[in-house]
Parts: sequence; C-alpha cells; structure tokens
Amino acid sequence: MTTPSTQETPNIPPAPNKTRPILSGALAFALLGLLALIAFGYCTSRIVPNFLGKNETRVTHDVVIEQMRAVAKLVSSEATVRDVVVYENTWYGSTKRSLIVITGKLLAGIDLANNPDVNIDDRAKKITIRIPSAQLIGVEILDMHTYDERGGLWNPFKPEDRDAIQRQAKAQLVAAGNTLALLRHANESAVTLLKTLLAKDGYTVDVTIRGAPAPAPPG
Repeated sequence: MTTPSTQETPNIPPAPNKTRPILSGALAFALLGLLALIAFGYCTSRIVPNFLGKNETRVTHDVVIEQMRAVAKLVSSEATVRDVVVYENTWYGSTKRSLIVITGKLLAGIDLANNPDVNIDDRAKKITIRIPSAQLIGVEILDMHTYDERGGLWNPFKPEDRDAIQRQAKAQLVAAGNTLALLRHANESAVTLLKTLLAKDGYTVDVTIRGAPAPAPPG
C-alpha cells in the first residue's frame, strides 16, 4: 500500500499593502499645504497692510453733503401764526377801512443750494462745516376772517383792494416769522444733528452758521 505523499505548501509572504503608503503620503502633502496656507495668510495680514495702508474709514466730501441734505430735511419746522391786518385807503378825503384776522403757516428750513462750505482734514480727523442760516422757505395763508369793513362814500372796496389785503397779510406773516424763535431753533437743531451724524471714527466736527440771527434776549 502506498501512502499518499503530503506535499507541503510553501509559505508565501503576503503582498505588501501599497495603498497605505499612498494614503499616508497624500495626507502629509495635504497637511503641508494647509500649513503653507496658514503661514501665507499670517504673513499677508502682517505685511500687506504696510504696503496698502491701514484699513481706516475716511470721510469724503460727498458723504458730508449727503448728511447735510438729510439734516436740512429734518430741521424743517412749521409754525402757525395769527396776526391782525388793518387795511386803509383814502381817495379824495374818502377812506375805506378793513380789519382782518389772518391765520398762516410758516415753514422754516436750510437751503443747501446756498453753497455750504466743507473742509475735511483726514490727518487731524476734523470736519469743518459752514452752512447758511435757516430761513423762511414757505408762507401759506390758511384763513382770513373780516371783522370790520367800511367803504368810503365815493371810495368803495374793489377787487384790487382784496389783492392788496392779501399781499399785506403775507408780508406781515413773513415779518412775524423772521422775529420768531423758529429760525434760531432750526439753526441749533442743524448744528446738533450734523455733529451727531458726522462725529464718528474719531472725527471731530465744527459747525458754524453763516449769517445766523442774533440770539434772543434773556427773559
């Protein structure tokens, strides 16, 4: 009887895993790239500002004018005024007379078309502004009530008398508006608002009023 011969299978070492070194090399390359990007970003943040200058906010002439336009709208204020108009006209000894109580609305504001002066000193961080004084920009007659009207014997009231009364009423409202504190308050509001809006990023603001009305007497 023949005994089957057993042939031993030689131990063949496993093939080396080539994937792991490839992955390790790619990971190392990625880490090096990330470190390079971080180093580049750090150096850029340190070096580039020296060439381009600091990232500072600068106030331009256009910005100041835009803020002034906004302030001009904000400080526009209204006042309702009542006054008495006495109209008289004499012709050859005959006098006609009328007494009218008028109610008018006055609108005060700053007209920026009147060449405001703007000077910006970036080194000193100072803005100097000279604006025109507030003025009456609108007068509207809301009501006219006649309390007494007497025509002359040969000098009756005519349409042209009504026109003259209208003109006199408007002139009196304008005069009343110019003597009110309305304009002074508009000027003070403009100065306060401009300083508040433009005093940013370390800038100081100096605002003066050109031709400002004299302050009201105390009391």
